[in-house]
Amino acid sequence: MISTDQITLRYGSRALFEDVTIKFTPENCYGLIGANGAGKSTFLKILSGEVEASRGTVNVTPGERIAVLKQNQYEYDEFSVIETVIMGFTKLYAIMKEKEMIYAKTEFSDEDGMRAAELEGDFADLNGWEAEAEAAELLIGLGIPKALHDLKMKDLESSEKVRVLLSQALFGNPRILLLDEPTNHLDLESIAWLENFLGKYQGTVIVVSHDRHFLNQVCTHIADIDFGKIQMYVGNYDFWYESSQFALALQRDVNKRQEEKKKDLEDFIRRFSANASKSKQATSRKKLLEKLTIEDLKPSNRKYPFINFKSEREAGKQLLFIDKITKTIDGEAILKDFTLTINKGDKIAFVGTDGLAKSTLFQILTGEVEADSGSFSWGVTTTHAYFPKDNTEYFQSDVILLDWLRQFSKDPDESFIRGFLGRMLFSGEEALKKINVLSGGERVRCMLARMMLLSPNVLLLDEPTNHLDLESITALNNGLISFDGTILFTSHDHQFVQTVANRIIEIAPGGIMDKVTTFDEYITNEDVKKFRSTAYPKK
Repeated sequence: MISTDQITLRYGSRALFEDVTIKFTPENCYGLIGANGAGKSTFLKILSGEVEASRGTVNVTPGERIAVLKQNQYEYDEFSVIETVIMGFTKLYAIMKEKEMIYAKTEFSDEDGMRAAELEGDFADLNGWEAEAEAAELLIGLGIPKALHDLKMKDLESSEKVRVLLSQALFGNPRILLLDEPTNHLDLESIAWLENFLGKYQGTVIVVSHDRHFLNQVCTHIADIDFGKIQMYVGNYDFWYESSQFALALQRDVNKRQEEKKKDLEDFIRRFSANASKSKQATSRKKLLEKLTIEDLKPSNRKYPFINFKSEREAGKQLLFIDKITKTIDGEAILKDFTLTINKGDKIAFVGTDGLAKSTLFQILTGEVEADSGSFSWGVTTTHAYFPKDNTEYFQSDVILLDWLRQFSKDPDESFIRGFLGRMLFSGEEALKKINVLSGGERVRCMLARMMLLSPNVLLLDEPTNHLDLESITALNNGLISFDGTILFTSHDHQFVQTVANRIIEIAPGGIMDKVTTFDEYITNEDVKKFRSTAYPKK
């Protein structure tokens, strides 16, 4: 178990945390959430001892080992992959290195023999003889093939290094796991493996993630950082979000009788419990939910931007036709004879490991890049708005946000623009900020506001959830679900794709797969599995 007592962290006059007392118990997984800048990663560092609090203490059950997902990809560049994983269990690794040093001596004394015997006993007690096999199993589960295990870390790609560091954190059965964005750079198979691993894990897990699907699969509790405090909630992310909205509605309806409220709560919990999977976390969640009372539910103080796309006019049936588009970049064919018909009402998620191919397609369709050959034609009634993956060029000047957004609005009135910015969480003086100092998340909200003001009937969005906090992702997700136009988009957010898309198109080096289906159905489809087995080059 790990807990805190009156933890406070101050930077000058600003308190990031104030008197936080909280307990994390074994066999539970806690999703640590909060707006960008709330201090999620910093709180994990306080728990691990990497950052010292201004006041208060962190308490860990004696003998329980804490493992942390390291963020520095270059820290282990001179070590082999398999050794890097084993280094996650520092006590075992120290024993291994001392053994090697003793056995490497040319003159072996009696004292050396006694020390070696002692080390061998400790090594066996820590399951050292199985260390390499366990490390290899973790690596393979997270998509690092055996052929890479003896390479040095510096020879791996960035995404591979992240997987090795995650294996390092999981190695040796630590009792407390602190994971900061563990799904970054993982493919679907690796994320599923990690979900299954954590589902069987007997210790305590505290995880920071923007992946709502992952949080929903693994979390038994949500720890919400807000206004320098941390409030604990039973359930996964969706339950936290829905229950906070439910509590807010009950709070507003002050005249509702207690018996009616109780029935509403029972119906609400029954709906969530019915969706539980067979994992340990889901079973634990269900038991905890059944103990909830009205008093346990608290409305969230979190603010959500208002994202609502409305088309100025309806598009015709002939929406977009793409005929044999080919594009080569740096001698590599990114798109080759790409042909596609897009119909009114399609909400298409473009998936696949090659982000450049998807971005290039969107740039061609919006006129930012010219194809080498082939053609495309938009329907005469279509109007489209584009969200690029890289929005840097839109924020180079030093104009204020109010004037920046005004250029995209048919109504130039300041009160209208301020009202629009307020709904996107830019209130008061924030409307006067210069656009070249905005954060990544603020820029994304600006780009979405721009798209809403253009009132298109076709949206093209290239990784729109990048840089957004969970609240903004949820608001965007809901806005796209309710949009009655056509959407072409890319995203690595599983829940985002599953809830928005009605058609999946996978662009792979070895071909194209196009299916009218949901994402969950797509990834379990046998034809898709066969396609993927041949469409991607083997390592």
